Amino acid sequence: MSELGLFPLGIVLLPTERVPLHIFEPRYKELIGECLDSQGEFGLVLADDEGLRAVGTRAAVTDVLHRFPDGRLQIVVEGGERFRLVRMTSGRSFQTAEVEPLEDEDADAADDERERALELYGRLTAAAGSEPDELDADSSSLSFEIAARIDFGAELKQRLLETRSEPERLETLAGLLEQAEQAVAAERERAEHASTNGKVSPLYER
Repeated sequence: MSELGLFPLGIVLLPTERVPLHIFEPRYKELIGECLDSQGEFGLVLADDEGLRAVGTRAAVTDVLHRFPDGRLQIVVEGGERFRLVRMTSGRSFQTAEVEPLEDEDADAADDERERALELYGRLTAAAGSEPDELDADSSSLSFEIAARIDFGAELKQRLLETRSEPERLETLAGLLEQAEQAVAAERERAEHASTNGKVSPLYER
């Protein structure tokens, strides 16, 4: 176990995911400053109506986009290993806790499970009119790499984060991707319908 400084937020950071953060509170300016000085990590944990969740992600600062004169920072962080909170500790201006790694229990996913997830990811991006990122089909964290590129919302991302099986995560992700593709297609159909006021343009012969 190790002690880790915590940054509770209303978002979930998945392993391999990169997100921008605006650091303005003094306690978190202190936390991030120490991480920058030591090239260390902090723990990003979802905090919502249910309180502080028990599973979070180690985060490392990859870019400092801007330093303000008053000490505020605009940074980009990347998700690393998952951890479980063991015991809250005290003594710092920011929250700290003893944590332990959260590792998968099941074997790696089969090739067909990976291929299905990649196919659904490609179909979703095509439906949304964008190009899919190139992903390593052999990655042990493929589920996280795909989920990190889609806004599923904090609750669903936390569910994936806490799942200790890559095959199970890919199965859950496949269902989410299918639902998202259907939602994008339905929204596009509604937009096309609205643009014609619900009318069908007749074809006239000349």
